[in-house]
Amino acid sequence: MFEGKKILITGGTGSLGQALTKRLLENDVDTVRIFSRNEDKQVTMRSEILDERLRFFIGDIRDFDRLTRALEDIDIVFHAAALKHVPVVEYNPFEAIKTNVIGSQNVINACLHENVETAVAVGTDKAVSPLNTYGATKLLMEKLFVTAQNYLNPNRHKTKFIALRYGNVLGSSGSVVPKFIKQIKAKEKITITDSNMTRFSITMNEALDFILKSTQMGKGSEIFVPKLKAYSITSVADALKELLGDFGEENISVRQGEKIHESLINIDEMRSTIEDESTYTILNPSHINDENIKKNYSNMKKVSVIKQYSSDSVEKISKEELKKLFKSAGLLKE
Repeated sequence: MFEGKKILITGGTGSLGQALTKRLLENDVDTVRIFSRNEDKQVTMRSEILDERLRFFIGDIRDFDRLTRALEDIDIVFHAAALKHVPVVEYNPFEAIKTNVIGSQNVINACLHENVETAVAVGTDKAVSPLNTYGATKLLMEKLFVTAQNYLNPNRHKTKFIALRYGNVLGSSGSVVPKFIKQIKAKEKITITDSNMTRFSITMNEALDFILKSTQMGKGSEIFVPKLKAYSITSVADALKELLGDFGEENISVRQGEKIHESLINIDEMRSTIEDESTYTILNPSHINDENIKKNYSNMKKVSVIKQYSSDSVEKISKEELKKLFKSAGLLKE
């Protein structure tokens, strides 16, 4: 699917964008365009990934005209640009709406304008029954992408819009693992909000595999969700203390908008969900019928158990498994 394609990544200088760029360049693509507003990160990324197929565009998804120009002749768009730090978004909700909601609408309209083949929105578990503003804006982003097909004339536009939903990538910027590692290396106490807290676990390589697989599977209007294990915050803390040293723990208050457990599919969405061994697919309710499933998702079946897909109810990763994951992912290096 990706051979010879021209691809654009919004927010492409982030940790996901950089990892996705490297993976795509391994797939014999024609071009990868990075669209972001961070000049310094673009300069750094350009110096680290030396490939003549890589292009850099300064711009903001709030700017429709600039986005449309960047999308010229593009085949596939991966939309990863967002304001995503929960406390920042809670304090700046107007700005989050401009970027995460209106910016996503701009991406959709620009894709229709340039008639791209596929547009993929990268979402988050925080969009499920959102408690915080960030989750609410990402839920709206999902809704825009899932319903975008309603706004196109199939005789004029070929674009398929799909959305992806998964949890924090293990060790990603701003997540709990690098925070704990930094605290331990500084010989400080680990700060824990709630010892009962659980989170879904996905490594960067698993996230990339999921993104590319979903892009190939998508017919339009779906939300794809990987089947994942989860970890408890205490297991993460214990694993890192055994690997790096134990300087104690300190309980702090839960951040505004933070959940004890995260969900990837709520119980109501499960009624519209089909599955295979590794993936759940939430279908647009208007597309749910046996004929459509048989035609477009022949290797999938309707879920048999209607219950919430939550980090407290799935299989947990053990402390020993976490230690191996941290080592293999290179998270313990200076």
